[in-house]
Amino acid sequence: MLRVTNLEVSYDDVKVVHGLSFRVGENSIVSLLGPNGAGKTTTLRAISGVLGGVKGRVEFLGEDITKKDPNQIVEMGLVQVPEGRQLFPDMTVLENLKLGAYNKRAKQKRADTLEYVFELFPRLKERMHQKAGTLSGGEQQMVAIGRGLMALPKLLALDEPSLGLAPVVVRQMFDTIDQIRQRGISILLVEQNLMKSLELSNYGYVLEMGQIKMEGTNTELLNNPATRKAYLGLE
Repeated sequence: MLRVTNLEVSYDDVKVVHGLSFRVGENSIVSLLGPNGAGKTTTLRAISGVLGGVKGRVEFLGEDITKKDPNQIVEMGLVQVPEGRQLFPDMTVLENLKLGAYNKRAKQKRADTLEYVFELFPRLKERMHQKAGTLSGGEQQMVAIGRGLMALPKLLALDEPSLGLAPVVVRQMFDTIDQIRQRGISILLVEQNLMKSLELSNYGYVLEMGQIKMEGTNTELLNNPATRKAYLGLE
């Protein structure tokens, strides 16, 4: 579904992503893992068309999208939910959700998709006329993911969806991500919560300083002594 080959990204003269290559298959969850500054968010922004000056090749559904603009990429079905939610705080929950269905393909099915989002997040239906800025952190993250789903993604790229959330909300959020995958939507997950991410993922890539240091299935990485000690704090 998604194939990234020798991706390089620089800010001014500083290279922050060094020749990354990874894949996301259909109906799967793949995690990009690692500490702050590893290049995870930059990688997501690059494949979403937000950054210029990207080198390498990004293919989605067999088509080269490296030079396409973000609107074209969203229209094809690759949708990113950014870190920090980035909602419009003075707009209602419903207004924020509807903004996600701006492309032609999504507009045609907006009512049905909205029904699915409310089924996935019943609390948003209860608060649909409430301003997004007055919601709790967990509720705002629901809106951000719901807005992404409104664009009818085939692959949903989630950037730190558990950031700043209480542990009980984090568990609910990961359960929801799995439900989305069960609907046939592939997930590219960027997370600092390595344990939860690996438990959920089919495959993972561990990044350090813009390079892949380890990769493998969730079981392989969870059982790898180096991963357990360096990234999970386990012996």
